[in-house]
Amino acid sequence: MTMKTERNKTTFWDGETCEYCGGAIVEKRVTIHRQIKGEYVLIEDVPAGVCTECGTRYYTANVLKTVEASIHGRVPAVREVKVPVYAF
Repeated sequence: MTMKTERNKTTFWDGETCEYCGGAIVEKRVTIHRQIKGEYVLIEDVPAGVCTECGTRYYTANVLKTVEASIHGRVPAVREVKVPVYAF
């Protein structure tokens, strides 16, 4: 975990590899989509480790605690969006 990024910063994911395919994991900001009690929820700009090969996402414990607080309404939503639904 001591490898440096281009900006000379060390991230939590430096040197980590994917448990499924062995690809390198890099830090990215992602959007999480969930359905909670019949309603859809989006959580944007979530820091995650993402495998460069297969796309598997990894989250730290503190990130998951923040996501849980958001999903259960302990953190107010920043906005609401109308979502169209299509049937296949």
